[in-house]
Formats: sequence, C-alpha cells, structure tokens
Amino acid sequence: MQENLRNIKANQIRDVLRYAKKFKNAKIVIYLDDEVIDSSLFLSHMQDIALIHEAGLQIAIVPGARRRIDQILNDSHISCSYHNGIRITDDTAMPLIKMAAFDVSNIVMTSLAAHQITATIGNWVRARSKGVLEGIDYGTAGEIDKLQTQAILNTLESGFVPIFPCIGWNSSGKPYNISSVSLAKKIAISIKADKLFFVTKSAEITRENFTIPNKISFSKFEEVPAMDLDELEQFFTENKNIEPENVSKIKIISLLHAAGEACKNGVTRSHILNGSLEGSIPCEIFSDLGSGTMIYSRDYGGLRTMTQQDIPAVLSVMAPFIHKKILLPRSSQDLLEKLADYIVYEIDGCIRACAALHIYTDGQAEIAGIAVSEDFSSLGIGPKMVEFLIKKAQLNKINSIFILTTQTGDWFQHLGFSESNIDSIPQERRAKWTPKRNSKVFRMKL
Repeated sequence: MQENLRNIKANQIRDVLRYAKKFKNAKIVIYLDDEVIDSSLFLSHMQDIALIHEAGLQIAIVPGARRRIDQILNDSHISCSYHNGIRITDDTAMPLIKMAAFDVSNIVMTSLAAHQITATIGNWVRARSKGVLEGIDYGTAGEIDKLQTQAILNTLESGFVPIFPCIGWNSSGKPYNISSVSLAKKIAISIKADKLFFVTKSAEITRENFTIPNKISFSKFEEVPAMDLDELEQFFTENKNIEPENVSKIKIISLLHAAGEACKNGVTRSHILNGSLEGSIPCEIFSDLGSGTMIYSRDYGGLRTMTQQDIPAVLSVMAPFIHKKILLPRSSQDLLEKLADYIVYEIDGCIRACAALHIYTDGQAEIAGIAVSEDFSSLGIGPKMVEFLIKKAQLNKINSIFILTTQTGDWFQHLGFSESNIDSIPQERRAKWTPKRNSKVFRMKL
C-alpha cells in the first residue's frame, strides 16, 4: 500500500514538472467572474495566480464587474435594464459604470501586489457603440472594435500582469461598457493564448446539470473533463431548450460558446473552471485531467504505435494490473520483442494506456495487454484502443479476434465479444494457457 501511494505521489510530481516545462512562457488569459471575486476563495485563487506567474507563465486577467456595477447604480438610484444579457443605461450612468469596473480591477491588482506581483490596468481596448438593434437602443453598451495587441504582448513580456476592466473607448475617448466574457475571448484570440480560463462559481458540467451526448466521457468525479469542437456542437444540440429562468445553466452555455469560438480562432485550449473549488486553476494547468471542462480544437490525447523509449512508461501503466493478476507479468524484453504489436495512448506527452494486437498465422489475432491508468479509466480510452485494434486486424485480413481474461469478461462482452472455448485459439497460444490461471476466452468474428 505504501509503495502504491509513493508511486501515485511520484507520478503527480512528474506531471507538475512536465507541465511546468511545457507551459514555460505560455500566455494565459483568465476571466474571473465577479461572484468568485466576492467569494471567500478569491484570495486563495489570487495566490495561485501569483505562484503560476512566478513559475514563468504570462498571465492576463479580465475581472467581471456586473454585480459591482449593479450595486453602485442601485445605490445611486440609477435604473438600468437588460436585454439578451446586456445592460442598458443612458450616458448619465457611464461615470459610475467606469468607477465600478475600475474598483474591481483595483481589487485584483491590490491582491497581486500583496504577492509582489506587478500588475497594470491599461487602456488597450478600442470600442464602438452597440447602437440600435431590432428597435432596441443599447445606450452605453459597446462592442470591442480593436485591441492594442502589441502593447499587451509587450506588457506580458516585461513580466507585468495586465488587468482589463470591462470598459472600452472609441477614437474620440468616449467610454462604453463591454462584456468581460467577450473581452477575455478577444484578448486570448488576439495574443494567440495557449489557454483561456473562465473561472466562475459552481461551474460543473455533469449529467445532473446537463444532457450529455453518449460519446462524451466522464471523469471519476462524474464531470465532463474535455470536449473537442465536434462534441461541443453535439452538446449544444442536446441542451438547446434550457428554460430562460435557469440562469446558471444559461451562463455556462454562454461561456462554452465563448470557449468554442476562441478555439476556432487559434486559442489552443479553453477551460471552464469551478471557482468554488480551491486550487482549481493550478490543477487545470499542471495535471492531465485538471479540475474543470476543457474545450480543444485538436485531440490533446491520441493513439500511436509504441516505441522503445515508451517501454518503461508502459511497464509502469501495467504494474497495478499485474499486481492484481489481471495481466500476466511482462518484462522490458517481452515488450521489445513485440514492439510493433503494441499501441499506447498518450496525453500531453505522457503514456496513460497501452494495448497489443498479436497476429497468428491461422488468420486469428489476440488483443492483449490492455491497461489504462486508474485516473483515466472513465474517459473511454479502453474502448477506443479496442476499436483501433479491431480496425487494424481488419486491415490485416484477420477473420477472428480473441482475448483471454480472468476478470474482465463482462467488459469485453459489452464491447461485442462472445464467450468461446480454449480449443478455438491457435496452438502456439494454447500452449501458454494454464489450468491454474484458467483464463476464459472471448471472441469477435470480423
């Protein structure tokens, strides 16, 4: 037990070191929802952001200010209305809106200063009036017209943290109230960010909260850990009829739309993070599964043929299954001799699963050595590997695939295999079968 715990801890440390190297000098845009800023975890999140900045990542922050603006307008007895989620006021409200937006930005800047991080609030956003749409005059609401991208990049490269209030100015200096979510998205696209974070309160994408398409996998916490852009479109289709009064769900859907648009326009990965969880930001950066839902434009994990350099990692993935007697022991030499038979599943440069297809001369093939790291067992990697190996067998004109197992028969039956008998497998494989282990045979005809 102690050895197993040590291995888990060692792998966690390796993940942190690997991602620290991978994201050195990476550009990260973080949208902080105002509910998170007002929460008891705000200072903890800011401490994490400071540590991440000190680790060499370049960070830009866009704080939400809706609640603060509403509060100041209400205290000043200035009325406002909302249409399609956009605040509508007349020009008399704009000085107070500016004050509220800069108040929130100053709170963020002050909290970074407590960790000796230099932040700056700049005028990098050109905006224009939203105008009148379908008869609705949007008053002081604005649209982002242009960002001073080079100035933002220079600020990041100088080691400062730029903070963006939800205010933009037109060419003559007139201010407009703009969407913080849209601003975070546009900044991330403009600077070609490696990651865009939307940190908001209680943002959980689960079966309980949403209708999840069948092919989307879940983490061990029953959350959706990742969706590519095709899966995201399926998700939107399944959840297109959310009731207007369900504000929290609509909010998450809008963040997912922004995340998807960012990825379509060059941002490597976007993330919806639960700001109600301590440590959610570093967990998302420095671990494979993170702590929220990632949107990506290309697969961050994938299948490939095993190489000789992968053998130590593959043996490490197999070790717990060998210990439980699910798999037979294998040595480095065993894997080397069958190198071309094995595939691995790699996530961000780390081997998390493996499997093999052994082809026999009588037209049969065996799927063997399937192992998936425990933390990734709920992501559907096992079925993906089996499907890949079945297609590989078909390309090699194999007419029948079999597996030998003592404990995973139900799993293979779920994948379409049927129980068979030991006499049906090739003689050279049957010679290695022992009554002591008494493995059962399951087969799929192609």
